[in-house]
Amino acid sequence: MRIATWNVNGLRARLDFIKIWLEARQPDIVGMQELKVAEEDFPADEFTALGYEVAIHSQKSWNGVGILSRYPIDLQTKGLPGQETIGARLITANIRDLSFTTVYVPNGKSIDHDDFPRKLSWISTLASYWTTEIETEMPAILCGDFNVVPAAIDSWQGESADGRMFHTVEERNRLTALTQTGLFDLFREKYPDDPSFSWWDYRGGSFHRKHGLRIDFVLGNASVLKRVREVEIDREFRKKTEGLTPSDHAPVIVDLNCSASTA
Repeated sequence: MRIATWNVNGLRARLDFIKIWLEARQPDIVGMQELKVAEEDFPADEFTALGYEVAIHSQKSWNGVGILSRYPIDLQTKGLPGQETIGARLITANIRDLSFTTVYVPNGKSIDHDDFPRKLSWISTLASYWTTEIETEMPAILCGDFNVVPAAIDSWQGESADGRMFHTVEERNRLTALTQTGLFDLFREKYPDDPSFSWWDYRGGSFHRKHGLRIDFVLGNASVLKRVREVEIDREFRKKTEGLTPSDHAPVIVDLNCSASTA
């Protein structure tokens, strides 16, 4: 089973690019973020034509999350309970034997902005949601754009960026509290010393200069971790493809061995 997460940075602008990626990589389940499209305008037919069911929680111009799946989607939750005013940022579904959640964590803007404490509150609420609402007896995945750099290895600036936005103790502590609910960062578990990134600013040639951050994760519980075969940050699709402009995020792909019950 191939799982992926991707902040597409505007589904309308990236639709043809996404379709090329789907054909090339053949994922079974995809969590998408930053759709920036009203639910009634979401082009579901484009994905069903490729063999995917669709579930979305989205809004015009901003935010938005969605799930593509080759298997039936049993929708569980749309929106993080208690955090609805911050936008469409969470969707959970059961797919085969898997609980699958994708999120778009608030950016926070800057440390002195009113959105920063809202971001911290959102992540703390996510941890509470995970412990109270997710059936963790089954394999469970939480993926998306977390807008937090977990450690110095995950930033092109290393330790010199500590304390800056995305690199603060407050953000990292909230992320740690989330993972302490029984989640593992599957990329870092597989590659503990790999300084790879998943986001690069469009400006200043950041991608080619390797000035990036790793802020897009696939987290999984112990049942998922033991099934992991490979984890990849798909840098090839951060490059222009067939003349089309990519998102500023690369997809993150996880290949899982099927359990006996789903083989």
